[in-house]
Amino acid sequence: MTAAANPTGAVSGARMMADLREIARWVKLSGTDEEVEALRFIEQRLRDAGFRTETILHDAYISLPGPARVEVDNAALSAITHSFSRPSPATGVTGEIVHVGNGTAADFAGKDLTGRIALIEGMATPANARLASRAGAIGQIHISHQEHRHEMCISPVWGSPSPTNLPELPTTVAVTLSQSDGAALRERVLRGERPRVVIHAAVDTAWRKTPLLVAELDAPGSGADAPFVLLSGHHDTWYFGVMDNGSANAGMLEVARVCAEHRAEWKRGLRLCFWSGHSHGRYSGSAWYADTHWDELDRRCVAHVNVDSLGGIGASELAHAAAMTELGHLAREAVETVTGRPHRGGRKARNSDESFGGIGVPSMFGIISEQAPGAVATRNNLGWWWHTPHDTLDKVDEANLVRDTRVLAHAVWRLLTDVVVPLDHAATAEALLAELAALRDRLGERFDLSVLIAAAERVRDASRAAQARTPSDTLRADRALMRASRALVPVDYTEGDRFAHPPALPLPAWPVLEPIRALAATEAGSDAARFATVEAIRARNRLGLALRCAAAALDEACAT
Repeated sequence: MTAAANPTGAVSGARMMADLREIARWVKLSGTDEEVEALRFIEQRLRDAGFRTETILHDAYISLPGPARVEVDNAALSAITHSFSRPSPATGVTGEIVHVGNGTAADFAGKDLTGRIALIEGMATPANARLASRAGAIGQIHISHQEHRHEMCISPVWGSPSPTNLPELPTTVAVTLSQSDGAALRERVLRGERPRVVIHAAVDTAWRKTPLLVAELDAPGSGADAPFVLLSGHHDTWYFGVMDNGSANAGMLEVARVCAEHRAEWKRGLRLCFWSGHSHGRYSGSAWYADTHWDELDRRCVAHVNVDSLGGIGASELAHAAAMTELGHLAREAVETVTGRPHRGGRKARNSDESFGGIGVPSMFGIISEQAPGAVATRNNLGWWWHTPHDTLDKVDEANLVRDTRVLAHAVWRLLTDVVVPLDHAATAEALLAELAALRDRLGERFDLSVLIAAAERVRDASRAAQARTPSDTLRADRALMRASRALVPVDYTEGDRFAHPPALPLPAWPVLEPIRALAATEAGSDAARFATVEAIRARNRLGLALRCAAAALDEACAT
């Protein structure tokens, strides 16, 4: 059930670099006129390739940082503020500095931050912004791991906020200093000095109209309700953002062009989405699209291929290009076929416009290549220029861009042309069985997991049986495999609510199992164990239903 011959050898570095030179002309802050203007070039390229296009303007809650500085004993230090920082009053924010290490939960534990300013090592993140806000801090100063200061969005709220999660927006004024300035301040604080520190930060946070470009091409002879592959990447940038995310936009255009030239072999359609609000709205564009097009995505989207920051200079590491478990085999094949090097894989994280997990759409990629890890741990390995004014055309290596785009094209091509969409739910079931085995070892006889283990084994076996045969009705088989994903992905990558977006914070594998893990951490026979059992039973029921629905869908795939 494999695809037609893969045309990825036709990927053109010269064409992508020409496109990238055009894309590199604009600074594309979310909701600005320049962003809309830059999107017109991409739209024309897609029309030239035969795609029908639409640019949608929708409301999004966008936060654009302005000027910032930190005054230490009246000496002004250069600083940047962050998306969704609170703006400071005209007189600034002043308070005692408390050093909280890397800003983890353990670092904040036992520290009184009420009315104080947290001094934190490393890049600003939603996680430490949330901890600082909950600890009562009025400000947070980050010490960059290098002299360059990296723009960041610190909101943990995924997409535009609603009344439910509006209180989760940061309440601190957040800035970043260079390594040298921040280290000097840290040393004074650790020596017991109490310098007078004032933070000034301007931030413009408001509802704006932001653009979303959608381009689509159907498979030959397909109906209006036919399945499609979603290929997406954000279009908005920090500064010129040529690698992040101009190179990915160029790669998307090239994949669209190459695949469209062989459209006769498609079994599914291809839809491209270029998001705004990734950098300045915490994935507001993709979250809006998921919410607004929920029903259609549920019925028709077989998989989501996301792409970010292709072809950076020195980006030699592709071993950890991530995928949800049912697409892990495809990520491995794409990387190893194109590069000839081993792929170890990685779990999809809560980033990169992964707004479709609740719907149950399996996804892959995001970042494909990275720099080799350096001596200093960083939030990612995308290069020292990432999220700085230095992300310019010279940071993209044409050979690396071709390599990464061929990896991308390989995966997209198979999703478009395989006789049956290549979703390996047996691998998902095996991953769950490993989690359940570990829990069973911890719980012993305290909590019965046998029904879940049996149900996961049934999913595994049904998936293997479906993979072993070529169905007579391939469209029906596709839809059955999609229904299995709709059951399994939400419990593997969210807490099981198909209509909500979890915060932009780390989640464990199979979050639905967290109540059972909490039970395993209690003392047998204690009141705490009894309370935990209440939620554990509900979690077992929730997962059991998902597995039953997946097995039924896979049984149908076997019967077609």
